[in-house]
Amino acid sequence: MAADATWPGTAGPGEVQRLMAGYRGRALSLSEHLAVHGRLPATGAPTIVGAVRRAGLIGRGGARFPTAVKLESVAAGGGQRVVVVNGAEGEPVSAKDQALMASVPHLVLDGAAVAAQAVGAHRVIVAARAPADSVIIRAVEERRSFGLDGVVPEVVTTPNRFLAGEESALVNFLSGGPLLPRFVPPRPYQRGVGGRPTLVSNVETVAHMALIARWGPEWFRQVGSPSEPGTTLITAGGAVARPGVYEVARGVRVSEAVEVAGGVTTSVAVLLVGGYAGTWVPAASAWDRPLSEEGLAPAGGVLGAGVVMALPEQACGVAETARILRYLAAENAGQCGPCIHGLDAIAGVLEELAAGRARRDAVDRLRNWSWQVAGRGACHHPDGAVRLLNSALKVFATDLSAHRRGQPCPYARNASSLTTPTPPGGGLAGAGSRRGGRRK
Repeated sequence: MAADATWPGTAGPGEVQRLMAGYRGRALSLSEHLAVHGRLPATGAPTIVGAVRRAGLIGRGGARFPTAVKLESVAAGGGQRVVVVNGAEGEPVSAKDQALMASVPHLVLDGAAVAAQAVGAHRVIVAARAPADSVIIRAVEERRSFGLDGVVPEVVTTPNRFLAGEESALVNFLSGGPLLPRFVPPRPYQRGVGGRPTLVSNVETVAHMALIARWGPEWFRQVGSPSEPGTTLITAGGAVARPGVYEVARGVRVSEAVEVAGGVTTSVAVLLVGGYAGTWVPAASAWDRPLSEEGLAPAGGVLGAGVVMALPEQACGVAETARILRYLAAENAGQCGPCIHGLDAIAGVLEELAAGRARRDAVDRLRNWSWQVAGRGACHHPDGAVRLLNSALKVFATDLSAHRRGQPCPYARNASSLTTPTPPGGGLAGAGSRRGGRRK
């Protein structure tokens, strides 16, 4: 691993091409991938784990957990170990994982190989939704024909559901059970797929591991911030000129990230950052903040799934929040009261507020329910919903007051402005169906 090596990718203003280096508007073939990256170096598990630790890589799936700690925890488990590359991406306004798998599938599979070597796994599963699953399947077959060594990954198609990417739900599904979160402990690293120690890692995270294995931790830290180094994939949408998936340095200013997507197309007062389980943030307080967990925190934001949506003036924040909460209520796992009853009740009151026909105490009821629901679910699904709700109560306080008085804004009936952009790789966003998972 050469820290002073020259990186083959290119960079434009605000944009960095590491993960997406060599992308040509379609999935890179194995020969094209090797022309850009070369073969993986032959390194042992301690070398890989040490490099990931020095690189400071944190998970890119939203949980922000140090990747090296995960690797060490799984490696310490007894018996046969499993690696699950999580590309289920249930977040409706995120397209980054689909884009990554559809554009550079061999980099993802390299990362899976590195992760398997790091923890000593004898089984690797790539969980992906359609249609990215078919791209990964073709890449696996291409590698097999080429004769690449290592564990041959299984590809499992996951349902297009919000909870599909939740760690314990995915493990349960891959073990032959329903797609439902389970109470923890045990954690997947203790008892995961088939009862074996399991590493569950986001596709972007393992792709970064493949780059670290090639180029070293010092190279990885050349971009990003000291506490959150490297690049990150973001899904930019809403009122931006070029909605899509972009790779930027972790910690770039929010305004610079939006400029990568062509800048805003109209006046924007509020941003949705982190996705449906994220937060609403006033644009004025976010523009100059670093696009990182640490940088967004003072503005009340979370990076989460790497979503930055610009809410145009011709949109109603109350109505948008009501739509999102209704979706989250419908996507609940159906196994605990905070989700079944709490989220449904919250969505109902928000819908009444959006329509301008809510009770006088509607906002107070929402505040009371938010603390009654938070932290009481079988998983973190209600916590994410309440996080978004609480940010809406703060950011849209004036609008909520007008709606409560029966004076909804003229944009309350408009269609949602937070559509999922089409990522690179052939129009993948939103193309997955809601059929049950199938094993490939």
